[in-house]
Amino acid sequence: MQDEPKNENEVTNESAAVQDAVAAVAEKPRNPNMKWYIIHSYSGFERKVKESLESRVHAFGLEDKIGRVLIPTESVTEVRGGKKYTIERMFYPGYVLVEMDMDDHVWHVVKSTPRVTGFVGTGQQPTPLSEEEVQHIVYKAGESKDKPKLKVKFEKNETVRITEGPFATFTGIVDDVNDDRETLKVMVTIFGRSTPVELEFKQVEKQAS
Repeated sequence: MQDEPKNENEVTNESAAVQDAVAAVAEKPRNPNMKWYIIHSYSGFERKVKESLESRVHAFGLEDKIGRVLIPTESVTEVRGGKKYTIERMFYPGYVLVEMDMDDHVWHVVKSTPRVTGFVGTGQQPTPLSEEEVQHIVYKAGESKDKPKLKVKFEKNETVRITEGPFATFTGIVDDVNDDRETLKVMVTIFGRSTPVELEFKQVEKQAS
């Protein structure tokens, strides 16, 4: 399922939701025995699972046994037709985080929630997240909020136009792509010579074919 581009207000609301989620993980639960667990869900139904689970918590009166439900997301900037769109994308599709004081009844209520396929853990025993793992998720969500990833695919030998820096307005040929660092090596003709220039994804744009 393709992510739909959001308008500016929707993006602002989504970013606020991410900030709330980060704050939610960081704050202490009402029940000190609660730990964070990961549940599997059908991909594409994570938000439905979150809504269903929160409704079941109220229906079964389990507010003291099941706390917050979190879908970790990241901000991603896409370039389409020369325009940038920011969307919120799940960085763990098919997974939902739930804060619980685990016992057999709580396990059954969560496991029987529609579109939940099970818990992450060894064998039949769900394994809670460590404090380090929880903090990693918080950090990743917070970092994404501050610096959205740029989602654009560049390929070797394609022509790009440089939009920022000392070589702005130059065109060049992509020689190498580093998706992890979000950088390109572009061969630019300077004074009649082909010269390699390293640029960030955000500093170039695809040439219209």
